[in-house]
Amino acid sequence: MEFHAFHGCLEHEQTLGNTFIVSLSLELDTALAGQTDNLGHTLNYQLVYDVLKTEMEIPSKLIEHIGKRMLDSVFNSFPQILEVNLKLSKLNPPLGGKVDRVTIELHMKR
Repeated sequence: MEFHAFHGCLEHEQTLGNTFIVSLSLELDTALAGQTDNLGHTLNYQLVYDVLKTEMEIPSKLIEHIGKRMLDSVFNSFPQILEVNLKLSKLNPPLGGKVDRVTIELHMKR
């Protein structure tokens, strides 16, 4: 998932924003959905996206803070999720040189 958001410690990051990439891996029981082909028997990924989008719209200074909020929100909003792996990258961070991205990875398990 790609988002334009206003996270960072520097004023220009908070004003102009930057591009962030979110990769989410979820573990849940999909056996019933596999048999029935019924969306009601699995996780609605549109709702997961909406939760992540909402969190990305809340400015933070640190990607660690954003990532933790996202992880907690997804895990708490969808009790059928057994395990979450979240990777959050900030593209072209202002570090004084050519840096493609900085990335954190977070994990939570029931």
